[in-house]
Amino acid sequence: MPIANHFAARLISALPNLVETYGTPFHIYDAAGIAATHRQMMAAFPHGSFKQYFAVKALPNPHVLSLLLSEGSGLDCSSPAELLLAERVGAREDNVVFTSNNTTVEEYRQACTLGALITFDDRAILDRIDRLPAVVAFRVAPHGGTAGSSLMGDGANSKFGVPANEIADAYRAAQRRGATRFGIHAMTYANELDVARAAVAVQSLFALARRLAETIGVEFEYINIGGGLGIPYRSTDRPFDFAAFASTIVTERHRVFGRAAPPILMECGRYVTGPHGVLVTRVVNRCRKAKEIAGVDASISALMRPAFYGDAHHHVTIPFAGERPVIAVDVVGSLCENIDKFAVDRLLPDPRVGDILLVHDTGAHCLAMGFTYNGRLRPAELMMTERGDILEIRRAETFDDYVATVQWEPIAVRRSDMG
Repeated sequence: MPIANHFAARLISALPNLVETYGTPFHIYDAAGIAATHRQMMAAFPHGSFKQYFAVKALPNPHVLSLLLSEGSGLDCSSPAELLLAERVGAREDNVVFTSNNTTVEEYRQACTLGALITFDDRAILDRIDRLPAVVAFRVAPHGGTAGSSLMGDGANSKFGVPANEIADAYRAAQRRGATRFGIHAMTYANELDVARAAVAVQSLFALARRLAETIGVEFEYINIGGGLGIPYRSTDRPFDFAAFASTIVTERHRVFGRAAPPILMECGRYVTGPHGVLVTRVVNRCRKAKEIAGVDASISALMRPAFYGDAHHHVTIPFAGERPVIAVDVVGSLCENIDKFAVDRLLPDPRVGDILLVHDTGAHCLAMGFTYNGRLRPAELMMTERGDILEIRRAETFDDYVATVQWEPIAVRRSDMG
C-alpha cells in the first residue's frame, strides 16, 4: 500500500533536494507514524492490562528502539546481539522479553543477567540450565485450528514451541525444580490480516492457560500472545482492525479469567513500523530484453522480502513521472542473481534514467534481512521527525565494512605439527 498521506506530504516535498545532496539508495522511516501506531495499540486496551514489546528483528536500529521505549514499549529479543542492543538503549528487566529457539546456555544466562522475561521454546533447556528465571514461561507449538500459517508451520512441521499435548508436563517439570511463578506464550501466524483468525489463536491460548490452571495448579502472571499481525502490502488487502481485535481479546480475557485476568503481552514488529518506511532509489538503466526493464541503484541486499518470499509484494511509485504513459515493467537491481527484482510486470509510468523511485512498506523485515553477497552493500537508514527534520540513523556500508572481519594476515588456530 502507499505510505500514509501525512508521511508522503512531508517526504515528497523534501525528496528532490535530499536525493541531490545525499544520494541514493536509502531507507527512510517516519518517526511520527511509528509512535502513532504504538499509541493506537495501547489505547485499544484498558490501562494496565496490556504491554507491547517491539520485535527487534523487524527493525534493529537503536534510534527506532529508543523512540518506542520512550513511548512505553518494551523490546522483544531473540538473539544475544538483540539483547546487547536492548541493553545499549537502556531496556532491562520487564522491558525485555527473550523469545528464542534452540537457545544455548550462554544466551540464556545473558538474558537472565539482563533480567528479561524469558520464554522457553522447548523442555530440553530445563535439563541444561543451572537455575530457573524468576518467571518460567513456555511457548506452545502451533496446534488445532490455529495452526495453518505457511510461515510459522503447523504442529507437525513447525520448529517452534512445545507440542500442546506435552505442555502440561513441561510446567510440571518446572514445578519439580521449584518454579512457582509462570507465564505462557504462543504465536501461530505471520503477517496475519484476518481479525477473526487472529482472535481464534488468542482464544485457544486463553483456553489452554485456563485448563493448565485447573489441572496442575499453574497461575499465570502474564499471557504472551506473540506478534505476527500483518500490514496491507497490496491495494486489495484490508488493513488489520486492531481495535476490533483488542475488543475481542478483552472480552474473552474477562470471560475466561474473570477479575483475576492476567495482563496480555504482545510482540509485534511489522505492524508497528512496516508501513512507515520507504526505500528511495534511482533508475540507473532503462532497457528492453525479453521484457521492459528499469534497473535501479538498490538491490535485494537492501530489501530481501520479494526474493525470500516469492509472492511478497511492495507498492512501487515514481513520484515525479508526471503524465507519462503507463507500461508493464520489471524493477530490478544489479545483483548477479535473477531473483534481484523488486517488482515484476508492474504497471508504472514509463521509467527514465534518473527517476526517483520509491518502494513502500519497508519499515520491517527489509534492511534487517539484508546481506552483502556480490559486494552489493547495504544502504543507509534515515529518519524523518514529525517537524520534518531528516536524520541519518545508520550510514551506508563501505568497502571497509565489507572486509572488516577479514584477517589479512591469517591467524593460526591449529598447527599441523601439533597433532
